[in-house]
Amino acid sequence: MKEITKDELIGLDVEVIGSKNKSDIGIKGKIIDETKNCLVINTKNGEKKMIKENIIIKIPEKGLKLDGKLLANRPEDRIKKG
Repeated sequence: MKEITKDELIGLDVEVIGSKNKSDIGIKGKIIDETKNCLVINTKNGEKKMIKENIIIKIPEKGLKLDGKLLANRPEDRIKKG
């Protein structure tokens, strides 16, 4: 799981499978932007900004489930740590 945290996430298809906000569970789409604390997911209903620390995502193309807390820092810093 640590390897994916070093990868670029923009462009990956994801599904929110866990969230502090129960209405966010089931959101599916492509990650189009990432900040230190948020992922922006392009869904069929528009863009959704998700707080990383509040969600668990599934990345079907990589066969992974990932706790957003592992991503909670600036993407460029996370990628450089590799």
